[in-house]
Formats: sequence, C-alpha cells, structure tokens
Amino acid sequence: MSDRILVAYSTKYGSTAEVAEAVASTLGGDGHVVDLKLMKDVTSLAGYRAVFLGTAIYMGHIHADARRFLAAHQPALQKLSVALFALGPVHNDASEWPAARAQLARELAKFPWFAPVNVEVFGGKFDPEKLRFPFTLLPILSKMPASDARDWDAIRRWTERVAKISLETLHFA
Repeated sequence: MSDRILVAYSTKYGSTAEVAEAVASTLGGDGHVVDLKLMKDVTSLAGYRAVFLGTAIYMGHIHADARRFLAAHQPALQKLSVALFALGPVHNDASEWPAARAQLARELAKFPWFAPVNVEVFGGKFDPEKLRFPFTLLPILSKMPASDARDWDAIRRWTERVAKISLETLHFA
C-alpha cells in the first residue's frame, strides 16, 4: 500500500479550498506525501493510504460534489481510513455550531455505510461580493458584512491529530 494521502474537497466560493490547502500543507509538513484535488476531479482512490475530505454546509446541505463523491467511491472509502471536515458557521457565535453539526449529521446519515475516523465542523467564511445567483436575489445576504470564522490553528491541530489516528488505525480489506 502506498503512503500517499489524498485531500479531496468541494468548494463553491473557495473557502473550503483554502482549508484543504492548509490540511495538505500540514500533512506535507509532517512528512506525508499528499495529493490535493477537487472531489470532482478524483477518478480513483487506488494507491492512497488515507483520505481527508473537505466540504461546506450550504443552506443545510453539503456540496453536491461531496454527495456525488461519496456515492461514486463507496467501495474504496469503506476500505480506507477517512476523515471529513465541513465548513459551517461564518460567525463565532456559539449558538450557530450545534445547528451546523446537526445539519452535517443529517447529510452524512444519507450514507449509512460511511464510517470516517473523525468528522469536524470548522468555521466558514462569508464574502457578500462573491455571491452568485440565486443568493444575489436575497437582499439580506448582500447587506451582511464579510466574515471569516476559520480558526487556522485549530485546523492544523485537527489535521495532525487525525493523521496520527488515521494512519495508526487503518482498516484495509
């Protein structure tokens, strides 16, 4: 088995891509060989020792590319050590976190076979200038101030901790 790790992500506005880059950089800095790819560009999981998946929660749902990825790669994902992170609240308001975690849990429940070694919700980023249709039709969104609730130190610590768990508890078939 290869020592390669895949960091695959889905993104709409680029924030999840930035977090995936930080995850890949942290893993690479710890000496791992890492491939960073958009989920929609991954055709096979052959040759990977572990997989880190990143997506965002939009309007209560994970990105469509993440849903398609999970469905398309089910057999391989069941044999690999997988961790998943999702970007959720765009403010550091403690009241938003339980809802984001519940939304992610509801989405992942649609894939009852999916058993990641770890699932984490991180803060997200909101930039009203990057909004696209149909969100541009909602005046309240365009009036909201830009925000960034991503905690880069927490993201790096999570990556290091989960990499250790993932690589020690591999469950290959």
